[in-house]
Amino acid sequence: MRITNISAILIVAFLATSCLKQNAVISWTTSSPDATWQQSTILSTKNTSDSLIVIYPEKTEQVIDGFGGCFNELGWEALQVLTPARQEMIIAALFDTVSGCKFNLCRMPIGANDYSLDWYSHNETPSDFYMQNFSIDRDRERLIPYINFAKKYNPVIKIWASPWCPPSWMKTNNHYACSPDVVNDLPKSGQGREMTDQFRIENSYLEAYAFYFSKFISAYKNEGIDIYAVHVQNEPNSCQNFPSCIWTPGSLATFIGSYLGPRMKSDHPQTEIWLGTIERPQIERIDTILQHPEAKKYIKGVGFQWAGKKAIPLVQKKYPGYELMQTETECGNGSNNWDAAEYTFSLMEHYFNHGANAYLYWNMVLDQTGKSRWGWKQNSMITIDSETKQVTFNPEFYLMKHFSHYIHSGSHKIKTSDPGCLAFKTNNALVMVYFNHKSETIKHFSIGGRSFKAALPAQSINTFVYPLQ
Repeated sequence: MRITNISAILIVAFLATSCLKQNAVISWTTSSPDATWQQSTILSTKNTSDSLIVIYPEKTEQVIDGFGGCFNELGWEALQVLTPARQEMIIAALFDTVSGCKFNLCRMPIGANDYSLDWYSHNETPSDFYMQNFSIDRDRERLIPYINFAKKYNPVIKIWASPWCPPSWMKTNNHYACSPDVVNDLPKSGQGREMTDQFRIENSYLEAYAFYFSKFISAYKNEGIDIYAVHVQNEPNSCQNFPSCIWTPGSLATFIGSYLGPRMKSDHPQTEIWLGTIERPQIERIDTILQHPEAKKYIKGVGFQWAGKKAIPLVQKKYPGYELMQTETECGNGSNNWDAAEYTFSLMEHYFNHGANAYLYWNMVLDQTGKSRWGWKQNSMITIDSETKQVTFNPEFYLMKHFSHYIHSGSHKIKTSDPGCLAFKTNNALVMVYFNHKSETIKHFSIGGRSFKAALPAQSINTFVYPLQ
């Protein structure tokens, strides 16, 4: 018997809703400025209200790859003021797969970034095109122990890496920075300009840089750490006073298509290449790379951060075959308050409603100053006071946990009637995350003819888990 499209849709809808427990005990976790990670239960009933947020479990959207943060040197340094037992407590809170945030997908830098102790790369020997002096000895001091500490609690963390800056001798100004400032010694003559190339676009340098990526992946593999993906350049349009390198889209496409792609295919075919991390809204710059006949053969996905959020809806629509990632949540100004968590939820809402498969925080741990090496005080999930040894779990820690603790890799985002209610389907449950921005209010949620209601505290993050049979 031939099944019509309408019949097929009805069958899918029936199967999705028939898996719901009719008298379900729904777990509810809520966090607010007054109390965090409060857990209780609610019973489902038949729909009793017309004012409902409707969840559509049959309308699945993108697969979720996971959640995490970035391993940075200053995070490791912040941990060192604590006793080993308290360090264990913090790493478990982030990575433990039973009681923690269950982070499973994290970022790291290739060489220095603005949260390194100081500038370095893995080969500062000029004209060493064959990478004879390549070394990750510096990373053995901080980044590798940091990652291995996390792997103690989740051995299958997926790690991806991106450079903020290549070795300085590969740049036209021979310096790690792009813009002169009091925090660096770059002369004014070394100033870069957006939409120009600061990398030396010459065959020998491009070949050497592709080899540099390969050597990095091999070196980490020898340490027992697999790099599952590389994002080719952190913020390729941003000329910064800290480690950075600007590229034109055409040159970045050439590097991917003619140098990095073939090198990775030869040396590390299992490691993905991503176009990231994109921090500008102009879709035409992305078009230049994703439509390049050679580059597009190798690109697995696109990573976005900061103003790149304005480009993700366009990329989702125009290039449906690519995976999409939010690569670095906006870091605030060190407030570490509830307003910061509320703003970050709005970012998560935007990214997940426009196809993002993963969401990454930036600094998981910092000291009380929160400062980068160039002086910007930023937010972190956890703050460690280096003087008093006090540990503070900031509101954004709980925000991330409200997602990552319940939504595992392989889950699907599902459609809702309210874009502010983010819903996901796991193997055994429907997970709904809702931020109540207002004063205390009662909200009704409907799933397949069943409903439940909750009195949400003011300014609260709420996660509801509805079991499937």
